[in-house]
Amino acid sequence: MAMIRHSFDKDVNQVLFEGNSCVKKVILNRPQKLNCLSHQMISEITKKLKAYEIDPEVKVVVLKGNGKAFCAGGDVVASYICMVAGHWSYAASSYKKQVVLDYIVATYGKPVVALIHGIVMGGGAGLSMNGALKIVTENTVFAMPETSIGHFVDVGASYFLSRLPGFLGEYLGLTGTKIRGPDMVACGLATHFVLSKDLHLVESALDEVTSSDTCKISKVIRIYEHRPDVKQDGVYSRMEIINKCFSRKTVEEILSSLEREAEDREEKWILEAIKSMKSACPISLKISLKSVYNEGF
Repeated sequence: MAMIRHSFDKDVNQVLFEGNSCVKKVILNRPQKLNCLSHQMISEITKKLKAYEIDPEVKVVVLKGNGKAFCAGGDVVASYICMVAGHWSYAASSYKKQVVLDYIVATYGKPVVALIHGIVMGGGAGLSMNGALKIVTENTVFAMPETSIGHFVDVGASYFLSRLPGFLGEYLGLTGTKIRGPDMVACGLATHFVLSKDLHLVESALDEVTSSDTCKISKVIRIYEHRPDVKQDGVYSRMEIINKCFSRKTVEEILSSLEREAEDREEKWILEAIKSMKSACPISLKISLKSVYNEGF
């Protein structure tokens, strides 16, 4: 078991901790793995966040990822290999630690600011979407693709997806559809939009923060905020059909509704939604729908 753990955690400095007395930075540092969260990373982040929360000098925590991704999720490959090798307890422990970390972020006593540049999926969404302030760019890509791997939307997604406009959360959770930064701000998944070229300026400005007042921190970010370019053919242009189809109470009814729409109009996104759901694990779809739909009521 120790040898298996070592093989997954052999990369040194998988997460970096920087900052000053008031502002602490948590930097995901596995760019070659799209910053997928390993057991080691989750453990180290949890330990540091607990320490920062009780330190009276610390006012805000900033999350970011090195490389082209914020975080593509948990290290599913490592968990799978462990389970195949018979080490279920290691995989189970990693998963438990991950959802506990998401809960810590969601209930944190100080503002957590996520600089979300590039891919943010699954566990990465849990780490960032549950924080107070979420900054995205034109290069941010969000998705919850759990149903495609036989899992269900987790890491707090039943909370943040259920609070999106209409039945957008059900659509994103069941189909794993990707949306970009501008649409994330428009639907409420993110709080601020800045151009990628200005992200380092935002980070530098946050370094000067000396207060835990979320309004004051948001005011600092707004200096660099840019009006997002929400595409006419983006997710918001689909809301009428999304609400019509994904308001159904069962997966079967949703699929039937989508198939009827596909007969009346040849829209690529509808066909992709049908294909995605039909190729996903049925039980995963049912659990995801139950969690997101019920949480919103």
